[in-house]
Amino acid sequence: MMPKLLAIAGGTASGKTTIVKEFMDFLGERGQLIGVDSYYHSFSELSFEERTKKNYDHPSSIDMDLLYSDLLALKGGQTVEVPVYDYVNYTRSSKTHLVEPRDLIIVEGLFALYDARVRELFDLSVYVQADADERLIRRIIRDRKTRGRSLESIIDQYEKTVKPMHEAFISPTKKYANIILPGGAQNRKGVELLKSYLISAIKEDS
Repeated sequence: MMPKLLAIAGGTASGKTTIVKEFMDFLGERGQLIGVDSYYHSFSELSFEERTKKNYDHPSSIDMDLLYSDLLALKGGQTVEVPVYDYVNYTRSSKTHLVEPRDLIIVEGLFALYDARVRELFDLSVYVQADADERLIRRIIRDRKTRGRSLESIIDQYEKTVKPMHEAFISPTKKYANIILPGGAQNRKGVELLKSYLISAIKEDS
């Protein structure tokens, strides 16, 4: 099997996860998902306090070498062990997630299009674009609901790292995308067009 690779990139809370969930439901057993967030460096040489202070919105926080080698292996039909990140302890878990090649592999994350070697592996690259104010509102709702964070801490992090890192490293990667999808999952015509691509990509390998 020679899987097709689809990149879904974009800023924080741009709607990537919603689109990916819809695509995975659509693909069923023929799809596989890899989150770039799984490839955060372990930083095991640092203390817990030091790890909590790292800038995880900077591309250097991602182990691009491992991500590249794993995607290359999957594209060649090999099974890989994807890291499992422990968000409570800010390091990699001792566990890994066994990922088998499928007809179509979706790679989702802020830095999906950052590394040139990784970009070359994708058969199609999509950048999900959303208004900055809308992304901030979504992030506030998400982090308060699912991570129990205060409004002050969310805004402080957004101003100090999230926004400047987005402008410096994430937004510029949209120039590498084959498709820019404004509005995220609400852009139904764009989403349905991408689904047509998924169908054609699967049929090519059937």
